[in-house]
Amino acid sequence: MNPLKSNQISDTGIRISSLGVGGAPFGHNYQWSQGSDVSSSTAASAISKAIEFGLNYFDTAPGYGYGQSERFYGDFFPNLKRSQFVISSKVGNLILIDKNSSQLYAKKDYSKDGILRSIEQSLNRLKLDYLDIAFVHDPDEHMQQAIEESFPTLHDLKSQGVVRAIGAGMNYCEPLIHFAKEVDLDCFLIAGRYTLLDQSASAELFPICLKKNISLILGGPYNSGILADPNLDVNSTYFYKKTPQDILEKTRLIKDVCDRQNVPIKAAALQFGLMNPAVTSVIPGVRSVNELIENFEMMSFDIYSQFWDELRFEGLI
Repeated sequence: MNPLKSNQISDTGIRISSLGVGGAPFGHNYQWSQGSDVSSSTAASAISKAIEFGLNYFDTAPGYGYGQSERFYGDFFPNLKRSQFVISSKVGNLILIDKNSSQLYAKKDYSKDGILRSIEQSLNRLKLDYLDIAFVHDPDEHMQQAIEESFPTLHDLKSQGVVRAIGAGMNYCEPLIHFAKEVDLDCFLIAGRYTLLDQSASAELFPICLKKNISLILGGPYNSGILADPNLDVNSTYFYKKTPQDILEKTRLIKDVCDRQNVPIKAAALQFGLMNPAVTSVIPGVRSVNELIENFEMMSFDIYSQFWDELRFEGLI
């Protein structure tokens, strides 16, 4: 599969590579943290290698390391022409400083003022004049406020050219289905819900997105670890928790097919989502240059139809 295939986000004119770069690991392995266990030089090298390969889509969020992921991108982006990259970030988390301890902390805020402040903070950290894509980030407990304040504010910013496309980034399908029915949006980022192990997004979310021309970006193609583990260790993770026994057993059955067909399980995991016409890009997280290179190679690996046919025949997808 071609990692460089350019796909358009809705009717925005924004085109992104089918393989992108997830920036969550730049902010300390998906956790709220004051710092990052990925150095600035490592992040810069990974971003540079992505650009060298021709990848142009990068994702981040204020919540990844209290802005650290955005700052790493901001350290590198001034070296590039603006046309060389597409960046998405998220709103809903303000990063603030405690006056007493001088420590950073996060505050959920989906109000109009919160959205405006969040965009301003992100642009400052990224050292940019506009965002290509702005996602409302995990508003699970703030659905109505997102509809009444967050999205209208982003629509206003889109009309001003401060953002070029708007959507929502979440871990669950049901809220996105609700947003698709209620709001005019360009794209969704859904994490871990259309993978070799979980295809729940395909039942209702994918059809409504195709009908309403909402582009879908897939995060978490390795389901937070299990599909990137060649040894299928019992301590591997699935949705950031220890892998349940039934999921471990299913993954082993998938790997058996991979071994028979000489297909790396990581290649299958990355390419699976992009076979669906609803999907625009897949964005595995990257912690090093080697991971970036491996993702590119896995996306480029030739997988023949008989492999997918066997997975279907075995009832594994």
